[in-house]
Amino acid sequence: MKAGIVGLPNVGKSTLFNCLSNAKAQSANFPFCTIEPNVGVVNVPDPRLLKLEELVNPEKVVPATVEIVDIAGLVKGASKGEGLGNQFLGNIRETDAILHVLRCFEDDNIVHVDGSIDPIRDKETIDMELQLKDLETTEKKLEKVKRAAKTGNKEAQKEEAALLKVKAGLEAGKSVRAIDLTEDERKEFIAPLQFITDKPVMYVCNVDEGAAVEGNAHVEKVREAVKDENAEVLVLAVGTEADITELDDFEERQMFLQDIGLDEPGSAKLIRGAYQLLDLQTYFTAGVKEVRAWTIPVGASAPQAAGVIHTDFEKGFIRAEVIGYDDYVNFGSEAKVKEAGKMRVEGKEYIVKDGDVMHFRFNV
Repeated sequence: MKAGIVGLPNVGKSTLFNCLSNAKAQSANFPFCTIEPNVGVVNVPDPRLLKLEELVNPEKVVPATVEIVDIAGLVKGASKGEGLGNQFLGNIRETDAILHVLRCFEDDNIVHVDGSIDPIRDKETIDMELQLKDLETTEKKLEKVKRAAKTGNKEAQKEEAALLKVKAGLEAGKSVRAIDLTEDERKEFIAPLQFITDKPVMYVCNVDEGAAVEGNAHVEKVREAVKDENAEVLVLAVGTEADITELDDFEERQMFLQDIGLDEPGSAKLIRGAYQLLDLQTYFTAGVKEVRAWTIPVGASAPQAAGVIHTDFEKGFIRAEVIGYDDYVNFGSEAKVKEAGKMRVEGKEYIVKDGDVMHFRFNV
């Protein structure tokens, strides 16, 4: 699963990407510096993994990961191909969630493409380009569907009604995720079209160091502007985070964080937020060879979770032995959990819970 970092040029996207992935995307003070999308595979910070490592003492530990894509800065007219727009919009379409970076800091040394700092205007610029692209997709699809609907095809008529709602919403400046559609309409007709503005979004307010904890007036405006969007807003001093990642020593990094009033890097909150935005959760396998976090969609069944390890596990699934994370920690070992009768045996219908420690029995 991929989360794409988007925003206007010079808002801090590549600097943020570098923080997250420690891959050094070229970061410069001019637009279109990141031409090809950079992709980083980022570990998901999870204190539960460290606790299991402490209890099991395995040979290796493998964390869950999420892919972050740094997409070059969008500009006005991107939906019509301005400033490499088509390529950028194609890159966004391939992601599963959007991390929208907004510049919420003043700095005369870093130019703004529109000449002044206004995160709401910036947000609207990008929203409009993405909505225009989705409108183009809608109109193309409607042309085909209308022909089928005229022949009396009931399914096509339902699809036409859903697409007309989307068209009206987009023309009114709404993103697809905010348009009032039924669950069936979304599942059957909207999801297959992969609308860009239907993807879940997190707004990352890039502030200076002084606003890293409390935010500032720009951040408050963003919160107010997105309150009806069901989107998360994260405050991050991206430049400061970049300085912290340059430090090799863990203790030094912690002292730096304490000095500015943070208990953990904002980038860790962002990665966890991206993971939740993608509707993902974690289960663990724990043995002396390795303790590992596995990524599954929220709502996955036990066989589906087994299939993440190997497709044979899903095909030949017999049962899952499950220990709740809290029980594992409270009793201190798998053996003690079994003695206390707290290990459960679950079948094919079991829906995996976040943090379950699992062992699968299968037969191929």
